[in-house]
Amino acid sequence: MAKIINSVEFQNQILNKEGVVLVDFFAEWCGPCKMIAPILNELTTEVENKAKIYKVDIDKSGELADKYSIMSVPTMIIFKNGKPVEQIVGFQSKDTLKTKLEYYAN
Repeated sequence: MAKIINSVEFQNQILNKEGVVLVDFFAEWCGPCKMIAPILNELTTEVENKAKIYKVDIDKSGELADKYSIMSVPTMIIFKNGKPVEQIVGFQSKDTLKTKLEYYAN
């Protein structure tokens, strides 16, 4: 299951880490966010040796949403070695997300 992290954990788990990380910026009230949650949970297991997946609640970590210019949810950002490399807005299929993560992991 994708772990929900706060601003302090974001610094430690994303910005200060080597490797590929997908961060899902979501909100509890967001319908498409609820639809993509099970996909991200499945991907967490499937790509665990290649990438990590975390979630950030924009209502609880607004400063992160502001920093990364999150205008709508769900928005996912793929980070590689602590730097954002791709932003994905809206619902995406599992295959699409898995392909993107594998691309950056190689």
